[in-house]
Amino acid sequence: MSEGTAKPAHVAAGELQNRQFRYFDYVMVAFVVILLLSNIIGASKRSFLDLPLLGHWPFGAGILFFPISYVIGDVLTEVYGYARARRVIWAGFVAMLFMILMCIVVVALPPDTGWTGQAAYEQIFGFGAIPRIAIASIIAFWAGEFVNSYVLARMKLMTQGRHLWTRTIGSTIFGEGVDSLIFYPLAFLGAPGWTVSQVLVIVFTQWFLKVSWEVLLTPFTYLVVNFLKRREGVDIFDEGTDFTPFRTRV
Repeated sequence: MSEGTAKPAHVAAGELQNRQFRYFDYVMVAFVVILLLSNIIGASKRSFLDLPLLGHWPFGAGILFFPISYVIGDVLTEVYGYARARRVIWAGFVAMLFMILMCIVVVALPPDTGWTGQAAYEQIFGFGAIPRIAIASIIAFWAGEFVNSYVLARMKLMTQGRHLWTRTIGSTIFGEGVDSLIFYPLAFLGAPGWTVSQVLVIVFTQWFLKVSWEVLLTPFTYLVVNFLKRREGVDIFDEGTDFTPFRTRV
């Protein structure tokens, strides 16, 4: 068979510690870019849909794109294994910290005389006024992504690599569940204008919408996973993997 069409070999993750993959860096960049943009652009706008029976349905614009980071997280773990996905999650975590630091510094810089954009900057990028939201976002991302990756890697071993859809959707149910359970209560519980019931409603509605996105994107996930496995020539299983999140070495 020609390169790119041969069936990928089943290998344990530990056998490929020094292996260089041709597409890994691109997938990592896509993950970090979508993570940052969905938080810095999408999170700042609230929109709505007019749904049949339900009527006016408000939502944060970031929900349209943030779940794609979970899809890419699934691809990373499924194709490259938990250890490499773990490195990417830490890269995203550090990138988010730097993004918040940069927002704080840029907003705090005194505006030049005659420049009228300071109020807009403070409204969009002003983490200083709402630090708990930034902290909640980072903690929820870190925990949710690691749960997502861990569940998928374990399910791949349990299913012996069969039924990809069960582990992409199953891992998202747990990962997005942890993300929502941490972020919304930590960010909004006890804040002015938020009741306990409102926080609970948004936890479950946002979780449901994010998981629904994963279900809708399942055909796309299959295409990407199958393409990368053929091109990389391996099908990695996390046999003997150390699943601690507190390391970055492959």
